[in-house]
Amino acid sequence: MPPLRRILLIGDSGRFMRALAADCGLQDVSFERTAGAADTLRRVRALPCDLVVTDRTTPIAEDLALVEELRLLRPGVPVIVVAPDATPQDVIEAMRARVLACFVEPVDEHDLAAMVRRAMEDDDWQRGIEVVSARPGWISVRANCRLLSAERLLSFFATAGGSLPVEWREDALMAFREVLLNAMEHGGGFDPDKAVEVSAVRTQRAVVYYVRDPGRGFRPESMAHAAVGHPGDDPTAHMEARVEKGLRPGGFGLLIVRQIVDEILYSEAGNEVLLIKHLA
Repeated sequence: MPPLRRILLIGDSGRFMRALAADCGLQDVSFERTAGAADTLRRVRALPCDLVVTDRTTPIAEDLALVEELRLLRPGVPVIVVAPDATPQDVIEAMRARVLACFVEPVDEHDLAAMVRRAMEDDDWQRGIEVVSARPGWISVRANCRLLSAERLLSFFATAGGSLPVEWREDALMAFREVLLNAMEHGGGFDPDKAVEVSAVRTQRAVVYYVRDPGRGFRPESMAHAAVGHPGDDPTAHMEARVEKGLRPGGFGLLIVRQIVDEILYSEAGNEVLLIKHLA
């Protein structure tokens, strides 16, 4: 029987531990609480661990200092940063430090458990996201075409947009997620050796997401496998086409996106998309 994988949770993390232990995908994982940074380093020095979740009460700058020390002891150890709050610059520094994900309180325990579970399933997470250029208000990255990279990127962008109204932010992120996954699935074939290019820009009056996929592009009206390709027609007509193509259930994503954002623009080739959500 293989040894249990080991996750360290720093500080007052009882509710996180209960949520993780209850996740059916993490039954082969042991969880340990540590008293703080010094205790965490002592335990990691003595015995390898598979993931660290930082103290939810410590600021991101302090967490990133700990990340540096952890990786001197155990290179490549994944770290999920949990903090009481964060600025866009904090998030940029976390992305550059190649942490697995970044959450701020109040944290949804189910989202945290899902991120941990995916990380346990993917040993090659570190090459998932590359920061191309970043400053508060404009972040550009490359992300390889895998589900974990998409979820990590959503975690970073959600945290960076923490000052926006909650419902507005959730709607914008939902639209971005649909377009991002569409680019990774249809443009990149969920091939981790292919990458999408992504930018998130915040102006005084809007948030803009840009996604470029590595495929040949498409025209929405030509997508027989998506509801958006049947305007005014039977909204379920695309389902048969998806079965014939062997695609996962779905196809309503772009139709939902059009209802959420204020503007959606495609390049001539169709492999670049702009989503614009106005701050009303």
